[in-house]
Amino acid sequence: MDDTPQRVLVVIPHPNDAEFWCAGSVAKWISEGAAVRYVICTDGSKGTSDPGVSAAGLAAAREREQAEAARELGVQEVVSLGRPDGGLEDVDDFRRELVRQIRQMRPDAVLCPEPYRKNLAWHRDNRIAGQVALDAVFPCARDHLHFEELWRDEGLEPHKTGTVLFWGTEAPDTFVDIGGSLESKARAVKTGKSRLAGRTDEEVDAFIRRQGEEGAGDSGASYGEAFRRITFRT
Repeated sequence: MDDTPQRVLVVIPHPNDAEFWCAGSVAKWISEGAAVRYVICTDGSKGTSDPGVSAAGLAAAREREQAEAARELGVQEVVSLGRPDGGLEDVDDFRRELVRQIRQMRPDAVLCPEPYRKNLAWHRDNRIAGQVALDAVFPCARDHLHFEELWRDEGLEPHKTGTVLFWGTEAPDTFVDIGGSLESKARAVKTGKSRLAGRTDEEVDAFIRRQGEEGAGDSGASYGEAFRRITFRT
C-alpha cells in the first residue's frame, strides 16, 4: 500500500490491541502527515491470568498504557467507549457510536479486526468489533437516514469512507512497509506491560521483528503489516 490516508480511524476492541497489529502503519502515516483517531471499544478489564489483579485495577492500567502508547506513536485523539471486556454485541447502540465517530472524523480509511477468520481462533470482541465497524462504514455512516438523529440533532453529515483495512486476516492482500517505523511500534508495544507477562525488552523486540518479517508477505519489504482491504466508491 503506497498511498498514505490522510485521516484514519482505528476501531480497537481492547486497549493496546492496535499496537500489536497496526502501530507500524499508524506511526508511518502520522510521520507523513496523517491525522489518526483511536476508538477503544472496551475497558480491557478481563484479559489477565493473574489472580491478584482486580478488574478495576486492570482497566485502569490498560487505560494508562493505551494513552502512553498513543503518545509514543503520535496519535492525536483517543476515544474510549468503556464497554465491558468480552461484552461487545452487534447491536444498534454500539453501531451508532461507531457511526458517530466516523461522521465526526470523516476518515479516508478505517482499520479494525478481520471479522471473518475461519481457521484461527479469534476473541469474540474482535469478531464483533470488525463486523460492527464494517456495517458502520457501509451503509450506516453513508446514508443520513441511518441513525437519523445523528444528522438531525447533532449535525453530523453522512460520510463515505473509501477504504477498510482488516488486521488479523487469513487472506491478506495489502501490505504496508514499516521498516522506518518498526522501532516506534516496538516502543508502543512495550508500554502495555500488563499484557506482556514479564517479557523482557529483548524478547519483545525479537517478537516484533519476527512479526514484521511475516507481515511483509511478498511485498519485498523487510518489515511490514498485512491487511485485507475493502474499497468503496466515494
